[in-house]
Amino acid sequence: MRHFDHIDIAHRKRLFFRQPRPFSRHDDPEVLAVALGATLYCPATRPSLADDIVKAARKGVASMVVCLEDAIADADVAEAEANAVAALRRLHDGWAGPGEDSPGDPRGLRDADIPLLFVRVRAAEQIGDLVDRLGPAADLVSGFVLPKFTAAAGGAFLDALEDTAARTGLRLLAMPVIESREAIHRETRADMLQDVARLLAKHRERVLAVRLGAADLSAAYGLRRPPDLTIYDIRPVADVISDVVNILGRADGTGYVVTGPVWEYFSAGERMFKPQLRHSPFERQRAVPLRERLITSDLDGLIREVHLDKANGLIGKTVIHPSHVAAVHALSVVTHEEYCDAADILRVTGGGAMASAYANKMNEAKPHRAWAERLMRRARVFGVAAEGVTFVELLEAAVGR
Repeated sequence: MRHFDHIDIAHRKRLFFRQPRPFSRHDDPEVLAVALGATLYCPATRPSLADDIVKAARKGVASMVVCLEDAIADADVAEAEANAVAALRRLHDGWAGPGEDSPGDPRGLRDADIPLLFVRVRAAEQIGDLVDRLGPAADLVSGFVLPKFTAAAGGAFLDALEDTAARTGLRLLAMPVIESREAIHRETRADMLQDVARLLAKHRERVLAVRLGAADLSAAYGLRRPPDLTIYDIRPVADVISDVVNILGRADGTGYVVTGPVWEYFSAGERMFKPQLRHSPFERQRAVPLRERLITSDLDGLIREVHLDKANGLIGKTVIHPSHVAAVHALSVVTHEEYCDAADILRVTGGGAMASAYANKMNEAKPHRAWAERLMRRARVFGVAAEGVTFVELLEAAVGR
């Protein structure tokens, strides 16, 4: 699969200085963690789950979570498990296999037709049980999302994942979710995150990324952010994000990719504040109608929040609607200016400072190196925009599918 693959080749050549590179579910986890992009959550109870997965992939979704936890009622767990197993088996029956195409078979699905798939479980024992029930269809599962993750509860999940992987020969990756009350409460947070860091270090090869459960974190104080504010305006949750990045997202080789918390709005309501998208960039690109559509769908708040995610060291985002994907992915493309800065920094050994190629900032080889390395990993899977190409043009191309 490849981000922006739906765009006409000639148009894509005009948009990108360096094209996004293909990736597959078998790639190095370091690549996949960045390639996740907008991860779409879907309840496992959906009657058309198999078709929904394929439709999502064809709308640009590269990673998807089939949820057996908070997205479904407690009484529906058995039904949801059965539905998820049946859906993934159906997908596997129509799958051409890794790296293969079957253009003559109308049922044939390519790798690009199925996103990276994860299952969010609510109990450790579900991991082995679901893999056994899936049989060969477990090949489609890249890993499991581990909810309410703490050092005390998380060990059982990771042990179950290790045991199942060893028993089946599958590569199963973990995405623990920081969303417990121990994380939100100030007096327990630091010790809890340090304990989690020590536990994850023991299973490092299994940990794909660390996710943030903003809904649960907010719920501890009876809070819910409105669509015209970002999660960074909700100070108790913003403090958690800061500490998670501080302890679990370090750039010294001990950290992990930390993904942005869920954006949960997809329809407009009455607005209290002005739209968060400036008019001028859209006017310059003659894309004012696009700006109006984004505002009407409350996506201007999402765009603002993704900017803040990136500024705070988060990569990718949890979303609950396919309409969110284009904005997250367009903002994930590396700008030409960023790429030039990173390339200049990585060419230097021994430190020192230099003016940027755009002559508008100072690049320091040592302090900015970790930033440059991270940026180049994002450039690999999301590409580098051509000189002069803006987020507006990328977004317009992405939503014009």
